[in-house]
Amino acid sequence: MKHFTDCLFLILFGFISYSCDHKVASNEGAPHLYTTAGFKDYWYSGKAEISTYQLVQSRYGEPRNGKAVLIFVTEDFSIRKGVKLDDPDRAGSDKVSVLKMNFTKNFITGIYPYSMMLSVFTPINRIQFPNTLKVTMTSQEWCGQVFTQMNWKKKKYEIQSNSYFEAEGDLNTQLKSTWLEDEIWNLIRLDPDQLPIGEIELIPGMFFSRLLHQRIDIQQAIVTRTKEDHVINYILSVPKQSHTLSIHFDAKFPHQIFGWEESFMERGQPMQTKATLDKTLITDYWTKNKNEFIDLRDSLGLSHKNF
Repeated sequence: MKHFTDCLFLILFGFISYSCDHKVASNEGAPHLYTTAGFKDYWYSGKAEISTYQLVQSRYGEPRNGKAVLIFVTEDFSIRKGVKLDDPDRAGSDKVSVLKMNFTKNFITGIYPYSMMLSVFTPINRIQFPNTLKVTMTSQEWCGQVFTQMNWKKKKYEIQSNSYFEAEGDLNTQLKSTWLEDEIWNLIRLDPDQLPIGEIELIPGMFFSRLLHQRIDIQQAIVTRTKEDHVINYILSVPKQSHTLSIHFDAKFPHQIFGWEESFMERGQPMQTKATLDKTLITDYWTKNKNEFIDLRDSLGLSHKNF
């Protein structure tokens, strides 16, 4: 009897340990969402959703007009290598279906331009794979460039950061598995009912950390959610960093993102960034790389005369 009791304890302890190390989704019906016809028709159509936004980005104490683009598309991803698979049919158990977000920002500061890009790879099946597997961020401007990469390995996030700033330099660190601010965008599109609410731990967004020269670390955050008509407002606040991000999205599937506001302190002054949805195009853009397709940029509100 004692042997049975000990075994039962070990089984329960193992389950609890797994639950603590992984972000287990609370909605038991969630896996069925990913298998519905509507979900498959939208996210597995062989095309991407491209949305452009009118951007007002605060930088160096002033608002800067610019453009933001959100691109969402599903891909077959290598769990082991952390890259898009060239031959998914031969990958076997190494293959996982992810929702990839490419998020770009372009704006001008005085004479010189900023070009920033964030990529986030989140598994579609959040029950089987509850952690975002990879996040990368690049930032280029005339002073130099920065690259940061975060990979989920062995129940931790391994972070590599390379910068031309002396204080930031080349860094390698590890953080425990927790919520990522940068994965919120993907979770909204997959199933907003799976979004965390209340007091949580999270790793702040890489755009924010880069622009404010903040070290990437785990922070305490407060998350709230409100709804007005068909629009859900998801508000994430990190008090220690005086940082708040509010994302507005459609309550109905496919939960399109209508815009967002971000507030923070810069050199002791309150600043705000705002983005408003402009155009949306559903297309297999990777096949549209010939000159004959350049006018499609106009349909997204992106000039093809300025680069």
